[in-house]
Amino acid sequence: MTVDAHHHVWDLSVRDQDWIGAASPLRRDFTVDDLAPEARAAGVDRTVLVQTVTVAEETPEFLALAAGHELIVGVVGWTDLTRPDVTDELARLRELPGGQYLKGIRHQVQGERDPQWLLRADVRRGLTAVAAAGLVYDLVVLPHQLPACSKAAASLPELTFVLDHLGKPPIASGALEPWASDVRALAALPHTVCKLSGVVTEAAPGSWTVEDLRRYADTVLDAFGPDRLMFGSDWPVCTTEATYGEVLDVARQLIGAEDHIQVFETTAARVYDL
Repeated sequence: MTVDAHHHVWDLSVRDQDWIGAASPLRRDFTVDDLAPEARAAGVDRTVLVQTVTVAEETPEFLALAAGHELIVGVVGWTDLTRPDVTDELARLRELPGGQYLKGIRHQVQGERDPQWLLRADVRRGLTAVAAAGLVYDLVVLPHQLPACSKAAASLPELTFVLDHLGKPPIASGALEPWASDVRALAALPHTVCKLSGVVTEAAPGSWTVEDLRRYADTVLDAFGPDRLMFGSDWPVCTTEATYGEVLDVARQLIGAEDHIQVFETTAARVYDL
């Protein structure tokens, strides 16, 4: 069976998603009940639910969702890494209903103006607390922020860093550098992992092909190896370009059959302790 290591849900009646444009097809509710039949039809039996907004209330809600839905077996939540009591806050989250499903923390680093945000002393202290709690840290960054990711990871060998969406390479333009070199530098650190996720939405809208994505998938597969690469659908964001089943089919085409078990199951299960 397959693990989907990266998807989202949201209910606009509970909380606005201010990053979604007014005319976007994403401006509606997407729930676990919407995802479940699509996931199961595609052979996905376990998923990891990932934060969407930097709001403290979202993580407890996601933990409760995981407790109530057998499909979700892990949550990557959000908390303010810079808060002085971050260690206590992580412990509090673990004590909430569904707290055992908390597997990692993520912050929207891509939205930070400072390209060295991950290297700030207060952030590094928070990352140290994440490691001490036995959690992993998901990186959602833009290509120019990758060098800071490598520096942060090099200074924190006790923390597993998971690069979301391949670091958002410039697939639409067809450029490889400096993204490829920066990704390889991060991958040279053994406690880093990459998600094969978010690629269809980085490609040219409406006109991409599987071959347009292949060079980027090949780069991370070669750099990280199949034992440090995992599949994520990035549903429902992916639905602007492809259905859930299509995204999974594309990923399977990009990865050789000999590596499917690792990329689509065992890497995620190991890294997130599913």
